[in-house]
Amino acid sequence: MNSPSRIPDWLLERIALGELPPEELAAARARLAQEPGGPERLAALEADSRVTLERLSPERVAREVNTRFRRGAPAREAPARSPWLTSAMGLVPVLAALALFVVVQPESGSPTQEPTTGALAGLEPEPTRSKGLTPRLEVHRQRAQADELLTEGAVAVAGDVVQLAYVAAGQTHGVILSVDGRGSVTLHAPEHGAQAATLAPSGTQRLAGAYELDDAPRFERFFLVTSGQPFDVAPVLEAARTLAASADAHTASLLLPEGLTQVSFTLQK
Repeated sequence: MNSPSRIPDWLLERIALGELPPEELAAARARLAQEPGGPERLAALEADSRVTLERLSPERVAREVNTRFRRGAPAREAPARSPWLTSAMGLVPVLAALALFVVVQPESGSPTQEPTTGALAGLEPEPTRSKGLTPRLEVHRQRAQADELLTEGAVAVAGDVVQLAYVAAGQTHGVILSVDGRGSVTLHAPEHGAQAATLAPSGTQRLAGAYELDDAPRFERFFLVTSGQPFDVAPVLEAARTLAASADAHTASLLLPEGLTQVSFTLQK
């Protein structure tokens, strides 16, 4: 039996960014799981991206732009970099924005200045990578051979063990919880404390623990609530309890304080 073909780097990058439609992403992840060393390649990409982002912070990029503009110096040759750097640039919206930094160039003898835009020299970013990227949840069902990435509305049964994962898409803080057909609310992240969990801003991040579905009827619905600022867990839990007690818990949204965004993922039971 032939082994599965190796997933190309461009597709691995899109898996890490979560930029594929749900069905294509599920198929790509399933294919990657069957590839020898595939999960390790994805983990290495995400780890290398985090290292790159620590080295090329937004503050450092901004200082470099300002220095070059004031001195009028030509762009230096780009330093040696990781082969995953271009992918890492696409994973961080703030660096993509800085890559389109507006530089004002004075014209000799002219009282006005016209802005021009261009890519930041030496960084070679891919600014379109973050456009349209929104937070989302993933639910993986654990199997003996390999995890199964579930799609929205998939059928699950009591005893299924699932692991949750999120894509923060630049958001920095979040709460993950679930509501079931019995009206119960379960908090998955943060594990403790009154403040929302700190999120990894890029890549697909799995929660540490798995979750076994009980025999609650009809559905299990997971929510990811996010913000760019710290926020309290209590109002989110209260909104979830209110929703769980309503007849529309299967489809309605959480009534959240202003400034919070939400996405949900429903399993049918």
